[in-house]
Amino acid sequence: MKRFHLIVGLTVIVVFLLTGQYMEYVHNRLLPDGTRMLYRSRHIYLLLSGLLNLILGLYFVPQPRGWRRTIQIIGTILIVLSPGLLLAGFFSEPHKGPEQTMLAPLGIFAVALGTLCHLISSLRHNQGSANGGGQAQ
Repeated sequence: MKRFHLIVGLTVIVVFLLTGQYMEYVHNRLLPDGTRMLYRSRHIYLLLSGLLNLILGLYFVPQPRGWRRTIQIIGTILIVLSPGLLLAGFFSEPHKGPEQTMLAPLGIFAVALGTLCHLISSLRHNQGSANGGGQAQ
């Protein structure tokens, strides 16, 4: 999983650089402000998803079998799918206007929910939390 996240993260960062070039050379700053803002927001969201995958590629610790592992795998799937949704949103949504976007918000929700899944899977039940943090007095 570490290597997979690392590859996805590095690939998305390259895609981020390419979408920046696309905005600069194809649109050449001739877009209306609203459309340009939608392109830029999706561009930055791509960077977010790439960096998140990159960090997971560096620090991923597989959970032991059980529900924690299942939640972690769900989080990984969501985080890996998010760049695809965001990239599709980058190319298809800016000209539709902000009220008709669906792909980029789904990508953002996938990042958020995937991150929460990884957080939940890493939480440990502390047996001694009921008596003041588990430390003897």
